[in-house]
Amino acid sequence: MSKGVAILGSTGSIGCNAIEVILAHPDRFVVKALAAGRNVERLLDQIDRVRPELVAVSDEETAKEVRSRTGRRVEVMWGEAGMVAAATHPEADVVISAFVGAVGLIPTLRAIQQGKRVALANKETLVAAGEIMTEAAKRSGAELVPVDSEHSAIFQCLRGERRTEVDRLWLTASGGALRDWSREQMMRAGVQDVLRHPNWTMGNKITVDSATLMNKGFEVIEAHWLFGIPFDRISVVIHPESIVHSAVEFVDGSVLAQLGVPDMRLPIQYALSYPERWEGKWPRLSMDRLGSLQFRAPDPERFPCLGYAYEAGRAGGTMPAALNAANEVAVDLFLRGRIPFLAIEDILVRIMDLHEVRHHPDLETILWADAWARETAAELAAKGRVAR
Repeated sequence: MSKGVAILGSTGSIGCNAIEVILAHPDRFVVKALAAGRNVERLLDQIDRVRPELVAVSDEETAKEVRSRTGRRVEVMWGEAGMVAAATHPEADVVISAFVGAVGLIPTLRAIQQGKRVALANKETLVAAGEIMTEAAKRSGAELVPVDSEHSAIFQCLRGERRTEVDRLWLTASGGALRDWSREQMMRAGVQDVLRHPNWTMGNKITVDSATLMNKGFEVIEAHWLFGIPFDRISVVIHPESIVHSAVEFVDGSVLAQLGVPDMRLPIQYALSYPERWEGKWPRLSMDRLGSLQFRAPDPERFPCLGYAYEAGRAGGTMPAALNAANEVAVDLFLRGRIPFLAIEDILVRIMDLHEVRHHPDLETILWADAWARETAAELAAKGRVAR
């Protein structure tokens, strides 16, 4: 029997890969809903390929265009109401949460509250509101299955293991486009330099986060909530080849790691097929051709954003939400050429210094912290209060 699927963020990198996985198994899945932003041409192509019942887009103008070009083939909604409708489609058994940014918070929570399996690729869901999301999943019985390659690797390594026997989680990081650059070189890094990721093809925002290592910092916070491991037992290691996707160290000293080619279709399929494994129709890892694999500790002086994420995670409450929101604003400003690369760090430090943490927040408080941080970060940049 086929499962119904809703894809939140269908026109992004994860969403496009998810559709490839689904189309490779047409007897197992039927797409019920797609939610996207403003990429009309890509969305129209996806509608033709998977024929969903419902489509949601970010704004009314985009909805009108999609509606005029699809006719009555599909119901078209827009805004938060549309995103929530896609996430809670009554025939969607699995919701792939792949929005970039805090826009995915409310739709993902609503899917969790309905007890659906949520294949989680939206970092901000657990970074900003990990306590709320995990408590909601406990109450509803929803499954949170990670899609990020690092968390999928840990999820796979922990299968059948006792959590009490876990000593440490090891998250691997490619190091991003600037992993071998000095601080002096980073001062001159342009947008195209930062977007030239050596291993992965991702969206612009996550590629910038990879270059600052903020992406990995957010993954530390996610891992804390997904697996219940304290921050001082979650470590990050630079692994330039992106072959070992992460590892688990147990109390007896054994380390289990998951290896594979750097291809997001593998963890996406596992999130959909779990607890089964299905044949993969993409390149395989040839162990006899691997050569050497390198690992090294991240340099905290060159990549301070990783430390900011640990600090925010330990502070808890609304601090991770504020950090996440400020980072979204700062990255967007950098991508638009409004601030230099290293100014991202300055904005984050200032937001963390200014933010008054509220502990055990409800969703309204999380959204308040998000809005406050966005407004304050934008004001800091606009007034030139950025050191670099």
